Amino acid sequence: MSSGYAIELYFDPALENQVLKAWNVLARRQISTQLIEMESRPHITLFSSPSLEPSRLENIVKSFASKQEPLPLSFSSVGCLSNDNNVLFLTPTPTLSLLQFQSQLCDAMKKEGIDIGDDYRQDSWIPYCAVAQDVPRARFCEALCVLRDLKLPVNGYAMDIGLVEFSPVRELFSFVFGNSVEA
Repeated sequence: MSSGYAIELYFDPALENQVLKAWNVLARRQISTQLIEMESRPHITLFSSPSLEPSRLENIVKSFASKQEPLPLSFSSVGCLSNDNNVLFLTPTPTLSLLQFQSQLCDAMKKEGIDIGDDYRQDSWIPYCAVAQDVPRARFCEALCVLRDLKLPVNGYAMDIGLVEFSPVRELFSFVFGNSVEA
């Protein structure tokens, strides 16, 4: 049974590999393996909802992606959400182009009657790329130290966008920017 859906922004292979390197270092140290185990792909979540009809989103996302160019990204800092999930993440520099990209996607969905939750509204969305989930509280500082040793900033491009169902993570579709063919 699905617990939700998310529209995710994916990276060029070099940037994706840099994020995977962080996942693997944390896994080798047995701090966090959840993202690897769930077969997630490094991403920034642009929108998420506990329930929606994926077929309603496919044409919206396909049309939106076809009008986009690769989006420059620079992960410049490490952050954390110390809550029930104890998430560690890389934060992209919040450029105007990234913020407008997410806002325009939400506007396109709103035009089709899709409700945008509070966390994804233009004035409250916080972009980040998770590198660890469910980090044990006793190992949180160690995990932050490991990530601090990454050579930041890590630069690259967002190249495609997709819809996943979770949990477990299952990609329903994805589209490369500037192209109307599925990725």
